[in-house]
Amino acid sequence: MNPAVQPSQLNLPTAKVLRLADMVNYQQGAVVSRTLIKHKTGTVTAFAFDAGQGLTEHIAAFDALVQLLEGKVEITISDKPFQVEAGEAILLPANQPHALAALTPFKMLLTMIRA
Repeated sequence: MNPAVQPSQLNLPTAKVLRLADMVNYQQGAVVSRTLIKHKTGTVTAFAFDAGQGLTEHIAAFDALVQLLEGKVEITISDKPFQVEAGEAILLPANQPHALAALTPFKMLLTMIRA
């Protein structure tokens, strides 16, 4: 492990091939998240949303990249809806309102860069 990286900053094994969709499991009627990497400069978080779940409109101070691992979601950015499916990605721009609504159960990877 890189000596500059503290073990508490990583929540996944290093130097091992991983299936990202297996990093988080679905729970009925819930949104589940697991922070995989956390540094002062950014985070990588895996999410699993059950069908019908979502996140209400909110604003983030930093750009965030959403990568769909499974399923389908509607992501609204500044009142414009986008349907995103497994294998696709979308950038959530900083300081623009966005919301998510699960069209099917879905899993995503959220990468937020703070610097």
